[in-house]
Amino acid sequence: MLPSTSRLRRSQEFTETVRRGARAGRPLLVVHLDVRSEPDAAAHRSRPGDDPRAGFVVSKAVGNSVVRHTVTRRLRHVVRPRLSGLPAGSRLVVRALPDAAAATSDQLAADLDAALERALRRAARDAESAEVAG
Repeated sequence: MLPSTSRLRRSQEFTETVRRGARAGRPLLVVHLDVRSEPDAAAHRSRPGDDPRAGFVVSKAVGNSVVRHTVTRRLRHVVRPRLSGLPAGSRLVVRALPDAAAATSDQLAADLDAALERALRRAARDAESAEVAG
């Protein structure tokens, strides 16, 4: 289970993350990663609100209630150890695709790792281009 300080809770947070974040898709899931560009965020990591936070979207397309909750629990279990590797203050939304219902935790973890790596590269590239433009 993710601690409450590590979870996205408000729909506005989900919306902002999906709109502003770097998107990376895989066969089982799609991640949206919004890296906050605060220069001193890493130095003040112990402040509340600076820890990376995650949220999950598992729609009815994935399956019935039991299946959706199972997929959500697996995703939480897979995301939890990876949150500490994300930049301070970042937000992550993981959207499960219908094939995630039949996937194992190892398959979800492999797709998540690949998607996170790609999203982090995109976020770094976007931040770099923003610095050049600004």
